[in-house]
Amino acid sequence: MDATAALGATRAVPGVPSDDDGPVFREPWEAQAFAMALALHARGLFTWNEWAESLAEEIKRAQARGDPDTGETYYRHWLATLERLIAAKGVATSETLHRYRDAWDHAADRTPHGSPIELKPEDFRPAS
Repeated sequence: MDATAALGATRAVPGVPSDDDGPVFREPWEAQAFAMALALHARGLFTWNEWAESLAEEIKRAQARGDPDTGETYYRHWLATLERLIAAKGVATSETLHRYRDAWDHAADRTPHGSPIELKPEDFRPAS
C-alpha cells in the first residue's frame, strides 16, 4: 500500500482509524478494502470529498438500522460504501458484486483454515 496515499486518505476522510504512522486495521480484509478504495481513487473513480459524503450516508443508514457506532463496524461501512460507489459509477452491478461475494463465501467454506482462499469456477452458482 502506498504510504503517502494512505496518509492522504486519512487526512481527507474523517474518522479513519489511524495512529502517527497512518491507518490502522484490526483484520486483513479491512486493509484490503482500504487499499481498494485508494486504488479506485487514484484511478479517478471518485474524489475524497465524494467518498466522505457517501461514507457518512452509509454510516447514517447503519445507525438508523441500530448500529451502535462503536468503531468496530467502521470498515464494514467502508466496504458497503465501496460497493455502492462501484455500482453507482457503473464499474459493476450490484448483482455482480453479490455474485462474487457469494462465490467468495462458498470458496471460504471449502478452504481449510489458514490456507489461501482461491475462487474457482464451481464457486459461482448459476444466476437464478
